[in-house]
Amino acid sequence: MADPAHEHNRRAWDDRVRRRARHTKSVLAKDLKDPLPILDPEGWLGGNVVGRRALCLASGGGLQSALLAAAGAEVTVVDLSPAMLELDQRVAAEHGFAIRIVEGSMDDLNMLAPASFNLVLQPVSTCYVGDLGAVYREVARVCAPGAVYVSQHKQPASLQAGATPASQGYVIHEPYYRRGPLPPILSSCEHREADTREYLHRWEELVGGLCRSGFVIEDAVEPRQARPSAAPGDFGHRSLYLPPYIKLKARRVGAIAGSAPVSLLWSK
Repeated sequence: MADPAHEHNRRAWDDRVRRRARHTKSVLAKDLKDPLPILDPEGWLGGNVVGRRALCLASGGGLQSALLAAAGAEVTVVDLSPAMLELDQRVAAEHGFAIRIVEGSMDDLNMLAPASFNLVLQPVSTCYVGDLGAVYREVARVCAPGAVYVSQHKQPASLQAGATPASQGYVIHEPYYRRGPLPPILSSCEHREADTREYLHRWEELVGGLCRSGFVIEDAVEPRQARPSAAPGDFGHRSLYLPPYIKLKARRVGAIAGSAPVSLLWSK
């Protein structure tokens, strides 16, 4: 039986593509000339992805997949939304990229073979599934030992707090230890998508769950969205007090058959 949340979010993202809503814009042709600085501003990928087997997870839309393909990677993109994947197909056809397109959910990658990838990129998307551990376990299964997994997530406090400030600032409305999806919001704001079903994941799930799934965390950054000049209630103003995202670089540990175990110490 299909997960009701998955079906809800599939329809929501298909509709967002039809409305040309935020996060549904494909790559710009000019960005394909020098894709790595856009794709990897932290330099986590070592300046070269030529020939790497890369998975763009929950990453349809014709952006990350195209940038990776332009940089020379062998790209597979998995997404729940057929409309988002259609954007990847269009970009691939337009620019002559060989991108493998797979419709599926990030928490069930049974269509992909174990140890298939040595690079996984996942933009902000884990908020759309209730069981983050299932996502991490599936990513671990399809990652070869030593593979790099770069993922972005919504920070829990940002999902707990209201979108606009009260007299004492941005107020926490939702409990940290909660079950089930977050209450829907009436209008879209930049830290939420009003038409989707979202879940809050605690730090022990975001970070501890990643480690327990067979990864070591090598680095973490909080992509800066704050703008001191922004008006109260604006996303840039809210981000001064509630950073919305966390970006993690992790590496799959394990042993390659016939070789020494992969070290737990890695250089950036």
